[in-house]
Amino acid sequence: MSKFDEKAGELLKNAALAAGAFEMFDQEKTDRIVEEVYKAGFDARISLAHMACEETGLGVFEHKVIKNVLATQVVYEDIKNEKTAGIISEDEHSGITEIAQPLGPVLAVIPVTNPTSTVMFKILISLKTRNPIIISPSPRAAKCCSEAARICYEAALRADAPEYCVQWIEEPAIDLTQALMAHRGIAMILATGGPGLVKAAYSSGTPALGVGPGNVPVFIDESADIPYAVRTIILSKTFDNGTICASEQAIVVEQKIADRVRSEFKKQKCYFLNPDETAKVEKVAVDPKTGLMSPSVVGQPVEVIASLAGISVPPETKIIIAEQEGVGAAYPLSGEVLAPILAFYVREDLKSAIKTCIELNYLGGLGHTASIYANNDERVNEFAAIMSAGRIVVNTPSAQGAVGGIFNDLHPSFTLGCGTWGKNITTENITAHHLLNIKRICRRRDNLKWSAFPTEKYFDESLSADDLLMEFHKNY
Repeated sequence: MSKFDEKAGELLKNAALAAGAFEMFDQEKTDRIVEEVYKAGFDARISLAHMACEETGLGVFEHKVIKNVLATQVVYEDIKNEKTAGIISEDEHSGITEIAQPLGPVLAVIPVTNPTSTVMFKILISLKTRNPIIISPSPRAAKCCSEAARICYEAALRADAPEYCVQWIEEPAIDLTQALMAHRGIAMILATGGPGLVKAAYSSGTPALGVGPGNVPVFIDESADIPYAVRTIILSKTFDNGTICASEQAIVVEQKIADRVRSEFKKQKCYFLNPDETAKVEKVAVDPKTGLMSPSVVGQPVEVIASLAGISVPPETKIIIAEQEGVGAAYPLSGEVLAPILAFYVREDLKSAIKTCIELNYLGGLGHTASIYANNDERVNEFAAIMSAGRIVVNTPSAQGAVGGIFNDLHPSFTLGCGTWGKNITTENITAHHLLNIKRICRRRDNLKWSAFPTEKYFDESLSADDLLMEFHKNY
């Protein structure tokens, strides 16, 4: 047995003790723990944001504070009244009673892009459902994740939570994470991270809730309020320097409004690269060997990206924009880049514009999110019907809109399901109700429609399926 298997076994032994104790907790005691943890996480929102920025070198401090608020206060408000212990529903008519039961130990894999916020979010939804949790952070965010977990754990213990209800790995290793994923004691994996990690979670043999990449296309329709659309896109794409996977990746417009959209982006301090500059940015933004975004630009401000690329951009530039002709490997910036970089497409008509959005979606964002700016409901519905995305955000900053809880009533979440399109199990924003086993007491209720039908007719070979159906409906 390797040292990683031994460590995994130790963590799971402790988690099993916590799981057994949690089984005995009622709703009131559970909710008291969750409230205490939320308050502690919220109170640490600023110090944890500082730690995350200093350790990872990614993003914007003020925006990480907001992420921590979303992961604590907004998530708490969303789940606090949800029934997650004991009887959660009773239907006298159907005779069905639903009883919530915890899953068991949860393994939470944490990305470098949203470290402390994702830790607190996953701890809250796990404790709300009486599931002990083990935090496995990115090695690049181990310290801030450990601190976030410690703060939550100590708060939980103050509210009489079971010992070991929250555990964390202070020195992350891929081998240890893989050993935990495959351990029979893990009930569920909450996997937030790159495609390789999520694939490993789903391949482990343990039930998993994961996400896929974003690569969010944004269609600006001719009916849109263009200054508003541009302002909102900038608000979203610059949030934490674009580290949210639901942030916009490419703008698609029809030829008839292209000049107006370009002009508005320039007016609002965005910079359009020339072909030579685009080539230089491509080299630093995308790894030519893998075709994936380069870690060196993820979460970095425009000035850092420009310096890496050896180009000059005007002072106070918010986003750099690269005009693109096509989608795919020959156009590196057509893929997902979690930084203030946007691709820009101009298409002859509506049909070709929508086709480009679909191509972007299929390139690396299936099931995730698509965005549209339009003041024409028919156009919105047409776009939504054809896009393979779990979230279609309308006239809304995509990063904050897809995460939920701010600009809409989606469940606030740091794990956004992408459905079977993205090889995930659900398209929903993952939250507490996904971490429950629901038992159903089914009391006898005779089906009167079935009872009234003379079932011997099923043995009458002269009656066709249509004849039997007509006979069946005659009885009610």
